Amino acid sequence: MPLFVIERSYAERVEPYLGAFEELNEINENEGIRWVYSFLSLDRRKTYCLYEAPSAETILSAAAAASIPADTVVEVVGRVLPSGALAPVV
Repeated sequence: MPLFVIERSYAERVEPYLGAFEELNEINENEGIRWVYSFLSLDRRKTYCLYEAPSAETILSAAAAASIPADTVVEVVGRVLPSGALAPVV
């Protein structure tokens, strides 16, 4: 399945807590999406998320249903290692 990096910008600081993501995970499941992991910026106002999804459109649809931003959605094909080698993302 294709992999995507999603940049999300928030007006307020993001304060993740256990149990907050049940609805988001359910929405993602309904769209055929799998959230792999996210990075949180130092100021807690941006996240950079890695997702497996059929398309960028399904990510945008899930974000709209969950009322969360999806400012930039970029399909990625792998990681570039410090050696210059290309490696799988997962």
